[in-house]
Amino acid sequence: MAQVLEFKLPDLGEGLTEAEIVRWLVEVGDVVAIDQPVVEVETAKAMVEVPCPYGGVVTARFGEEGSELPVGAPLLTVAVGATEAPASPAPSTSSASSAGTPAAEEPSAGSESGSGSGNVLVGYGTGAPAARRRRIRPERAGTSAAPAPAPVVEHEPVPVAVPAAAGEVNGRQGPVAVVSPLVRRLARQHEIDLRRLAGSGPDGLILRADVDSAIRRAEEAARAQTRTTADGPVVAEAPTAGAAAPAAAAERIPLRGVRGAVADKLSRSRSEIPDATCWVDADATELMAARAAMNAASGPSGGPKVSVLALLARICTAALARYPELNSTVDTAAREIVRLPGVHLGFAAQTERGLVVPVVRDAHTRNAESIGAEIARLTELARTGKLSPAQLTGGTFTLNNYGVFGVDGSTPIINHPEAAMLGVGRIMPKPWVHNGELAVRQVVQLSLTFDHRVCDGGTAGGFLRYVADCVEQPAVLLRTL
Repeated sequence: MAQVLEFKLPDLGEGLTEAEIVRWLVEVGDVVAIDQPVVEVETAKAMVEVPCPYGGVVTARFGEEGSELPVGAPLLTVAVGATEAPASPAPSTSSASSAGTPAAEEPSAGSESGSGSGNVLVGYGTGAPAARRRRIRPERAGTSAAPAPAPVVEHEPVPVAVPAAAGEVNGRQGPVAVVSPLVRRLARQHEIDLRRLAGSGPDGLILRADVDSAIRRAEEAARAQTRTTADGPVVAEAPTAGAAAPAAAAERIPLRGVRGAVADKLSRSRSEIPDATCWVDADATELMAARAAMNAASGPSGGPKVSVLALLARICTAALARYPELNSTVDTAAREIVRLPGVHLGFAAQTERGLVVPVVRDAHTRNAESIGAEIARLTELARTGKLSPAQLTGGTFTLNNYGVFGVDGSTPIINHPEAAMLGVGRIMPKPWVHNGELAVRQVVQLSLTFDHRVCDGGTAGGFLRYVADCVEQPAVLLRTL
């Protein structure tokens, strides 16, 4: 007896209420194992793969790629305890060998009814899943195979485009006879319908050679159609004199996912925070020389390379210790300024998915080497899209190095609900008066955007001046080491 279990979109943490389906990792008819990732979703914080706590045959998927689902909405249904999809009647024992289902497609013994992985995401478990039971009646001898009605669900699933009849494989019933995930991926990339292929492997198993042959046939058909079109006459309409060319339609891009989260946060910052900006040019020649000396050291005094961003981050933590007003937030409901005990330093990172701000936890307890190592680790996670929501939240102050884009200055928007952000432009040689003489020095522009509710201009100016002094004379930091 099979049991059809419904797997819902779990609570992904950090108060997230919805997620966008980026890519399905399984198809209807696939056999999944416990804790196997089944879908890749994008939240306002990160991109994550969602594992399924049940093992069995996927019978339905809810939602197309690009659609948004709220937390708690059905993701898919899984038939647990059956070797075939519950949407099809089970073949008799005598006809099992002709069903074309390989033994490798059978679910493991650990996927019995009511079992679960226990290895779950935030907010859901597998101990008592909401299940919908359905009996699978064996096919009587001599009765033609006919698909049974699909399981009844509370929410109507979004239809999945399958050219062949649902559950039908070359006129037979059951899941697609494919074991290798590489074969499935190859077929998806070339839009090959596996339900149309007859496998050349044992018991009708579809092999990679079968998919390669289908790809070659499709390419030959496309080339033949192209040649036919090229050989045929082309009749072009003469343009009407004075006729205006049709106006190009404007492109509309939905504000969702990371882009939507950034838009919401920046709009809220602009509407709630009365911000102001001050800036100063600083001679960074001595800081660059100190960094070069650190990275050139060897032996007991040597170590990993230290980045300019790591040095600036360490300067920020020292400045916040002197000016704690800027390491705070405003509780608008209580009309209180909340000064925070620790510094969780965020840094802006541009990725293919958009702007993200990973957070270095307890930056005030770290030295430049430790901060640099954590920045490098978080940056790599950001580039690969593997940052968790927890690594993108909880910051108390943000460092924005927009100099990597080749610009000198900016007036950054505060990362709500923080109270300040330090911006750093590019470091480049400029004429500078040094020791009473004109010289070429490495100059950088520093800008501080702050919430005027938490402090006045004197405090903000003192903070920025201290940062500039440390950049120009790194030995100033020795006082706080």
